[in-house]
Amino acid sequence: MSNTPHTLHEEFPNQGAAISALKASDAHFAKLLVEYDAVNDKVHRSETRLDLLTEEEEEGLRRTRSRLKDQIAAALRK
Repeated sequence: MSNTPHTLHEEFPNQGAAISALKASDAHFAKLLVEYDAVNDKVHRSETRLDLLTEEEEEGLRRTRSRLKDQIAAALRK
């Protein structure tokens, strides 16, 4: 188990400008960013034992985070 924060800055280095531009021009993309940050915070809090979740709950959050990251990456490739 890792307690790496997985911030978008770390996940998409050198794409900060593209993320900012897309966030400003695409409401769906902006919503994905908000969702990713919320889920990522929950995962990080669980990994650092600030919040106690079952393994299944934590794994579900990780899957959701991965799905959101894939959607963000796909939007950045367009």
